[in-house]
Amino acid sequence: MITYSFLQHYWWLIISLLGGILAFLLFVQGGQSMLFSLSKTEDEKRLLVNVLGRKWEYTFTTLVTFGGAFFASFPLFYSTSFGGAYWVWMIILFCFVLQAVSFEFQSKPGNTFGKTTYRSFLFINGLLGTFLIGAAIATFFTGSDFTVNKGNITQQMAPVISRWGNEWHGLEALLNLRNWALGLAVFFLARTNAVLYFINRLNDKVLEKRSRKYLWYNAIPFVVFFLTFVIWTLLAKGYAVHPETGIVSLEQYKYFTNFIEMPIVLVLFLLGVVSVLWGIIGSLLSEKNKKGIWFSGGGTIVTVCSLLLVAGYNNTAFYPSHDLQSSLTIFNSSSSEFTLTVMSYVSLMIPFVAAYIIHAWRALEKNRTDIEDVNSDHHAY
Repeated sequence: MITYSFLQHYWWLIISLLGGILAFLLFVQGGQSMLFSLSKTEDEKRLLVNVLGRKWEYTFTTLVTFGGAFFASFPLFYSTSFGGAYWVWMIILFCFVLQAVSFEFQSKPGNTFGKTTYRSFLFINGLLGTFLIGAAIATFFTGSDFTVNKGNITQQMAPVISRWGNEWHGLEALLNLRNWALGLAVFFLARTNAVLYFINRLNDKVLEKRSRKYLWYNAIPFVVFFLTFVIWTLLAKGYAVHPETGIVSLEQYKYFTNFIEMPIVLVLFLLGVVSVLWGIIGSLLSEKNKKGIWFSGGGTIVTVCSLLLVAGYNNTAFYPSHDLQSSLTIFNSSSSEFTLTVMSYVSLMIPFVAAYIIHAWRALEKNRTDIEDVNSDHHAY
């Protein structure tokens, strides 16, 4: 029999998987952040823009789906975080709106701003979009300043359940160095995956050679910042939830303990990390290796999914508060059993949607792209 607890765990798994897919697709933003450095000529810029332009909608759609799934399955998190830490989320959303506008209008007739302006918007999206998403996710491990009182729902004058504790509304997360570590790790991971994607898709020897050099520039800081965040988190105190009373307390090595007590998640995490490193190292050691993006991309999905599972499973508060008893868990922030049940039936369509996405992706990637393909494409950006 399917229980309420099973449904709550199931939907946190879906959220974690979507988070991993989003982390992989951020390679589009990573590529945008290198438009002015990796490319030296106008043709090279157009080539990079159009190779990335074929994929930007995947990232945008996944981000919206990630937020929508959170809203439907864990609405109290959605209202608390998006309603309280709104400056961070508004900046992120604004960056992605800039991306959509830039791809759609940079080559339109009568463009009064010029391509450079719109490409600068793409750069901003690549820089701030990736970093702020990483910093926001890091608060799942470091905590945020909010309070929750469900009893307020009965107050006619102010039926507000959650309140943010300061006027910075999410920007205070930038005062925590561990949040910076994950933010920078996501930024450099996106750039690393972008370089691997360019190596795989571009039919341009000059850009491919330059991309392999940029792989060094981005893979090394990614590894440094990622290891800094992971080691710091495993050694830090975590937010443990008593399984019977629901009382939240700080527990030393909580996330390390979660890995030990969930060996499948630990194995998946290690396999994901190894896969990312294999994609990077293999591409650095052999110029014939052009498939590093698939190892690194798959490893990114599995690694990020595993980290999010550790944040929410095994009686852990996935959105901890400085006021410990206001912390959100998959149990106290989820939708009703009926809602989760109905959504679970709808989620059975996910494999079919995934199959369509894979088919569409492969249809657009039959051949590697060069500048002649871009010049002959009437729908080129």
